[in-house]
Amino acid sequence: MPNSVPNIVIHRLPFYLRALEMMAENGQVVTSSQELGDRLGISSAQIRKDLSHFGEFGKQGTGYEVDYLRQQLRRILKIEALWGIAIVGAGDLGHALVNYAGFRERNFLVETVFDMDPKKVGTPIGSLKVEDQSQMLQRLKELDIKIAIIAVPARNAQTVAELLIEGGVRAILNYAPITLNVPDEVCIEYIDPVIALQSMTYYLERESMEQKRAVSE
Repeated sequence: MPNSVPNIVIHRLPFYLRALEMMAENGQVVTSSQELGDRLGISSAQIRKDLSHFGEFGKQGTGYEVDYLRQQLRRILKIEALWGIAIVGAGDLGHALVNYAGFRERNFLVETVFDMDPKKVGTPIGSLKVEDQSQMLQRLKELDIKIAIIAVPARNAQTVAELLIEGGVRAILNYAPITLNVPDEVCIEYIDPVIALQSMTYYLERESMEQKRAVSE
């Protein structure tokens, strides 16, 4: 999705916002780029550079007002209002996502969940009932859903993505272990725990792990 601000900057903003939310909860009124950097493992210069893409939010010598910067980041990220979400896939992951309280706390509301399995259609998940995936296009348009989460097997994910886009979705969070082909105007993010684990094992010492396992046995 085209953007004049580098994507990596946009990806860091929610981390800044989360740190500010925690400060606000603790009653903190003022912070600095140095303090934010120390909390997040990012240089203060990088934080100042990132924020400069959107304006001037701090004062020389006094730093940032926590509440003001928090509200500005919420405005930039367009999360001042509630965003409806559709979830496709009513398996274990779909259940967990529907019941995740953190969405609502951050202005995201799961409004509908779909599945193609007749045995799942009509069954309750939290306050929702699983809807028939064959009705997805109509329901997406009725609810004016712009954000969706794909929680289906990899073999079905591309077809689901195409249906979501046809239904008006413009942002997709994909849990399926596959790279999807989507138009440039559609924003897509991937979450794959196995990929993350595989990248982390690079830093681990296999021999020490095997020794510990042998001792435990």
